[in-house]
Amino acid sequence: MKATNKSTAVELSWFRLSLLSYLRESHPDKAADRQFIASRGDAAAQVYSDIIKSGGSHDEAGEVASQTLYAGLHFSPYRTLVRILWDEFTDEIDPALAEGMAMELQPRLTGVFEKYTLSDDFADSQEYSLLYTELTGAIQTLLEDGIQ
Repeated sequence: MKATNKSTAVELSWFRLSLLSYLRESHPDKAADRQFIASRGDAAAQVYSDIIKSGGSHDEAGEVASQTLYAGLHFSPYRTLVRILWDEFTDEIDPALAEGMAMELQPRLTGVFEKYTLSDDFADSQEYSLLYTELTGAIQTLLEDGIQ
C-alpha cells in the first residue's frame, strides 16, 4: 500500500475546503490566497479539536470553529456590488453578467469602500445605506463613461 503524504490530507481538510468555497462565492479576490486559506482552516480545525478534547459538544466546537474560519469575512464588498448590479442596473447589465462585472468594478471602487469601516456586521449598520448609495452613483458614473 502506498504511503500518503500528510500535507495532502491537511490541504484537503473540510475547514480549508469550506473556506475556499465561501471565498469563491463572496470574496473571489481572496480565493487564490493559499496561505490565508491554510492558516484559517488550520486554526479552525485546531479550535474544533481543542473544544472536543476539553469535553465540549460537536455543536459548540463547530460554532466556535466557524467563528474562527469566517471572522472578518461576513461582509462582502464583491457581493454588495453584485447586489447593486442586480437591483439597480438590470436595464444596463444582464443579471447573468453581474458577477463578472462586479469583479471588474471592485478594484475601481476600492476608494469608496476605504471610506467605511467594514466589519462582519456592516450590512446591518446605518452606514451600509450610505455605502450602497455611494457605490450606486459611482457605478452609474463608470457606466456612463463607457466602462462595461
